[in-house]
Amino acid sequence: MTPQVRSLLGRLERFGREHDAAETAHAKKMLNLDRETAELVALFLQLGRRRSVLEIGTSNGYSTIWLAASVEAFDGFVVSIDRSPEKHAMARANLSEAGLLDRVTLLTGEGTELVASLTQTFEAVFFDADRTSAPEQFRALLPKLAPDALLLADNVLSHPAEVAGYVAEVEGHSEFLTATLHVGKGLHVAYRPGRPAR
Repeated sequence: MTPQVRSLLGRLERFGREHDAAETAHAKKMLNLDRETAELVALFLQLGRRRSVLEIGTSNGYSTIWLAASVEAFDGFVVSIDRSPEKHAMARANLSEAGLLDRVTLLTGEGTELVASLTQTFEAVFFDADRTSAPEQFRALLPKLAPDALLLADNVLSHPAEVAGYVAEVEGHSEFLTATLHVGKGLHVAYRPGRPAR
């Protein structure tokens, strides 16, 4: 990651904290990842040499920059979904400033509908949006996941009741190894140790 991108991420972190502290409407908050969670997500993607990543919950592109920077070394791509056109406009500008816009496809609309319409195969998925619809999204994604799929979900400790359905759905599939990491707001990790589709 270049110094310019790290500087941009630092600015976005400060903006997110200040904006969310002043904003009362939940839908208008940035709700960006904690830095330590973002670093861990990036580490997982780089160690696994992930090249195709789906993000559900773009916001202003803070986490998307981390994802795109992680797949860049492997000539990979990110598809990122958010229902807010305003946030996607911010994300597009931030990704452009980071020099990573060509790595990302932004899809604006309802997450569950867009997930169902996807035709790509994904090696990793990052869930960071509407937690109650995540189980349905997971079911729709199952046939679109690479054999050695990596699934990451934020907020499992900060919003355990809302994420419980997703966690139960994933952990109900015995082929996935799972763990909840006490980092940031809680990161759920699920990995299917299948043969990589290379």
